[in-house]
Amino acid sequence: MELRQLASFLAVVEEGQFARAAARLFLSPPAVTGHIQRLERELGVQLLERSPIALTPAGERLVPHARTMLAAANAATDAVADLRTDDDVPLRIGVMAPGSPELTPVILRAFRKTQPNVPLTVENLSFAEHTTALTEHKVDLAFVRPRPDDERLTVDVLTTEPRVLIVPSAGPAGDADALRLSDVLDLAFVGLPEGVPRVFTDYLYFASARNGIPPRRGIDEAATIQDVLTSVSAGRAIGAALHSFSHLYRWPGIRFVPVVDAPWAQSVLASRTDDIRPQVRAFRVLATTLAHDLGPRLASAAPG
Repeated sequence: MELRQLASFLAVVEEGQFARAAARLFLSPPAVTGHIQRLERELGVQLLERSPIALTPAGERLVPHARTMLAAANAATDAVADLRTDDDVPLRIGVMAPGSPELTPVILRAFRKTQPNVPLTVENLSFAEHTTALTEHKVDLAFVRPRPDDERLTVDVLTTEPRVLIVPSAGPAGDADALRLSDVLDLAFVGLPEGVPRVFTDYLYFASARNGIPPRRGIDEAATIQDVLTSVSAGRAIGAALHSFSHLYRWPGIRFVPVVDAPWAQSVLASRTDDIRPQVRAFRVLATTLAHDLGPRLASAAPG
């Protein structure tokens, strides 16, 4: 899917004619027709009735997302209008997997499409690199959770979501449809390695509900979400995550169970406050624009 295809689609929708849409885009009518036909082939659905021009149900669904993508692309382009096109220094993006769930790959793909002259690299981050990856200049921006507590960092909230417990399917909580904090505080959680910041340990162990009582910890330590899933699937501990993680991971032997009275938590895009480069500004603008439209869908799909 290309931005020019979306632009042609929206122009036809708004003008009501292929000829007027082509004139608006300074293209020929066959070019506009070709863009829409290729878009329909890529999506595998018909978007427009041709005679007369009318949106199909699939076209109706696509319109708001097409507008969001084009608005985000325009905003990102404006943000880097003064960026040198010959600058080959890559923008380094850190991802504490899976970042801001479904939004992470959408934002990365959109930036590559809208800013092809800005090289992009992606680095996997561990829980211990929640803030240090940025403060030690390993990466320039980072998709992390929860919100960092560090005055050196600027934070853009991308999603705000309910919490879920990651439990063994055969364990004591494996048959539950939902849990409360009182059900989970005495369970054995995965441990965390040295260096993980307090804000992350508080998030993982639901510290706000413990009244200062430390959590029980299993025998495994987890530095990444993959480590958590491995330990849980082996029945050795439990973990915790955001609701949208349950859309992304289908591991044998585990279940994601909502914790209905737990405070909601955020996934964020963090960057150094003193990094004012236009590349960084452009990435933040694109990410927040897309999150504004797509992020609420994560919360609306949440249980309860």
